[in-house]
Amino acid sequence: MGKITGFLEYQRLHEATEAPASRLGHWREFVLRLDDGQAGQQAARCMDCGIPFCNNGCPVNNIIPDWNDLVYHQQWRQALDVLHSTNNFPEITGRICPAPCEAACTLNIDRMPVGIKSIEHAIIDKGWEQGWITPQPPSRKSGKKIAVIGSGPAGLACAQQLARAGHAVVVFEKSDRIGGLMRYGIPDFKLAKHLIDRRMAQLEAEGVEFRPSTYVGQSSDANRHGVGLAVITPEELRQQFDAIVLAGGSETPRNLPAPGRDLQGVHFAMDFLRQQNKIVAGDRLSKVISAKDKHVIVIGGGDTGSDCVGTSNRQGAKSITQFELMSRPPELENTELTWPYWPIKLRTSSSHEEGCERDWAINTVAFEGKNGKLQEIRIVRVDWQRDPTTGLMNMTPIEGTETTLPADLVLLAMGFVSPVQQVLDAFGVDRDNRGNARANTDDYRTTEDGIFAAGDMRRGQSLIVWAIREGRQCARAVDEFLMGESVLPR
Repeated sequence: MGKITGFLEYQRLHEATEAPASRLGHWREFVLRLDDGQAGQQAARCMDCGIPFCNNGCPVNNIIPDWNDLVYHQQWRQALDVLHSTNNFPEITGRICPAPCEAACTLNIDRMPVGIKSIEHAIIDKGWEQGWITPQPPSRKSGKKIAVIGSGPAGLACAQQLARAGHAVVVFEKSDRIGGLMRYGIPDFKLAKHLIDRRMAQLEAEGVEFRPSTYVGQSSDANRHGVGLAVITPEELRQQFDAIVLAGGSETPRNLPAPGRDLQGVHFAMDFLRQQNKIVAGDRLSKVISAKDKHVIVIGGGDTGSDCVGTSNRQGAKSITQFELMSRPPELENTELTWPYWPIKLRTSSSHEEGCERDWAINTVAFEGKNGKLQEIRIVRVDWQRDPTTGLMNMTPIEGTETTLPADLVLLAMGFVSPVQQVLDAFGVDRDNRGNARANTDDYRTTEDGIFAAGDMRRGQSLIVWAIREGRQCARAVDEFLMGESVLPR
């Protein structure tokens, strides 16, 4: 694969980025893709390692060594075909996936894996520039109609696969634009939204119909999700469609019911991020959560929290502090123990590099303020110890560490607990003990006949690559359900 001695001759090369001081002045993407020569050299580092652990490390099972070899030989068109054979939206994953494939790379034993994500980024962007990516409409129609609820990565991947199999597919989305959390959950500086629009045009040319601003469920539940939504009930969908796919996101945020939670200035992270994406898209909002000239506290150390940091910096926050409840992870993992699995280690994002304070093992005691408005946050440092009997980790406040910090805006970015329960209730599908639709990965069927579930709706909060994988596999399951067999890849 690649050049036999490439991993000995060439070092890992990172994509260039615009300097933090410069990129804070705009909302555009700031990561520059590798040029053809750089990508070829990086691909040359791919080893003939015998067992390509990267394939299994990647949830969509990208055939990574094959397209690395093609890029090394500058056979870009063929590399694009291999990449698209497993991944419907590599322009998305090549930008925002955390790259578990690189953690699984054999060269990661020395912490210098092949820059797989950067090569993927280069392949797909070159494909669009060269005009190689065109609609693939089916040669014949099946006469079957399928409703896909949710236009995130799982829903769109499922819809595209089913349309290419000849089915009539309609995607329902309660937001005013298609894309799910790709559209309204990820800042534009990480993912430019014209990338979604470009794929939408391809899907429409392949026969997919989009119905945004449409709530699927009971009319009594629609108002809590927005004013002016069209409503279609599960009963109407059952009458109009041969199969239904539930592919919504895990949208119920984890709350922090500490004293003072109802003070003005404490918000869920997604409310903050969604509005900024709307503003960048040109929408005029009557009410805006702004970080400008404020002391911002971000509670939660994951990607959503990091996105809040980057957004707050661009809005002109006075200070930004990010807290994580768990202990600080190690700077570097012990690869002899963790490889080829995803390691727990300290991860510093591009938003962190732009400026913020970070602290770990911090618990929120209370939000404090006057006249209903947030002014401070009371916190305490905690100690984590494993219970020798149960094996569970127990959290104990450390005496004498309680303190307060100024806080004008607190953003809760502690993850998501489940899909919107009203949607599952409306369809009458059984749920697992985490509140997700109960369905397995063999056929993706729920407990209701003709209704399938995929992505976060089925597995809970997860990565975009898992959503794409489940959407593709669910499409095959639906195709088999309707036609008795399927030629779609699993």
